Amino acid sequence: MKVGIVGASGYSGEVLVKLLLGHPRVTLAAVTSRTHAGKPLAAVIPAVRGADRGLTFSDSDPAALAAGDLDLFFLALPHGAAATYAKALVAGGKRVIDLSADFRIADLATYQKYYGEHHAPALLPSARFVLPELTSSAWKQEAKLVAAPGCYPTSILVPLVPLLKAGVITRDHIVVNSYSGVSGAGKKAEETYLFCERAESIKAYGLVKHRHLAEVEEQLALHTGARTVIQFNPHLAPMRRGIATTITAPAAAGASIESLYAAWRGAYAGRPFVQLLASGETPDTAHTVDTNRVDMSAVHDPRTGNFVITAAEDNLMKGASGQAVQIMNLWCGFEETAGLA
Repeated sequence: MKVGIVGASGYSGEVLVKLLLGHPRVTLAAVTSRTHAGKPLAAVIPAVRGADRGLTFSDSDPAALAAGDLDLFFLALPHGAAATYAKALVAGGKRVIDLSADFRIADLATYQKYYGEHHAPALLPSARFVLPELTSSAWKQEAKLVAAPGCYPTSILVPLVPLLKAGVITRDHIVVNSYSGVSGAGKKAEETYLFCERAESIKAYGLVKHRHLAEVEEQLALHTGARTVIQFNPHLAPMRRGIATTITAPAAAGASIESLYAAWRGAYAGRPFVQLLASGETPDTAHTVDTNRVDMSAVHDPRTGNFVITAAEDNLMKGASGQAVQIMNLWCGFEETAGLA
């Protein structure tokens, strides 16, 4: 199967390039970038020298891509820009996996509240938000356009959804503190992201109304059948890659650490990209970088009556490109771990 990447020169695009060049079931046949059009792939991403198949960046014209012979496209573009390409590609009969936020939020009013104008609202009803470990498999037959989850939301939804569904935790006063590597901000030349500004420094940002909050709360409601409000506190950490998330959630009456782990095991048995660590063994971003895993664990605090849950992932893998490839594998009938193990 031939696949292409629109916006292949950003951080998530680069990771997609590397994964797809080594994928046993697909051929990476097109990489686009308006900035680098005409340049050899290996000149822009030197890490793939010798494995680049002679690919050259092309200009990303939506109509031309839709008229070509590729079967599936990944959109590694900023929100807003992705919707324009999705319209043309879906109309051209292509499968589309979007890594931006354009189709992660089903409710148009909520999208507009957090992101502004939507450039393809007619596609929202047919788009499917897919977090492979949580989304019902019916999406594989229904979808034409798939929204891959965000990095923060993945690290929050994977731990929380089974616990809320099982009644192990209550919905009141859930507090989430998350820490992201600088690559989560994308490739942008801003003073805030200079090495001297970020080294030896950590700070909170986007408090009260971070954009990913809309995605998290909508998905919690859809998966658990009730509105769930969380306090989300994102932080920028002095590392290149990784997400570390700590969740404090009140234990339900009668819940124990054993019942929490039983809910997790019931939800994720046999799922290759969720690893449960023993209670008291906290996950480390150093162990999830370059993997498509979410590692997570929990402890019970009898003094406060809370569970304290910790999760770690690579924001460019399970939080973006690796998860997008995992979605492609499931959508196209490949082994789920193909190109990712």
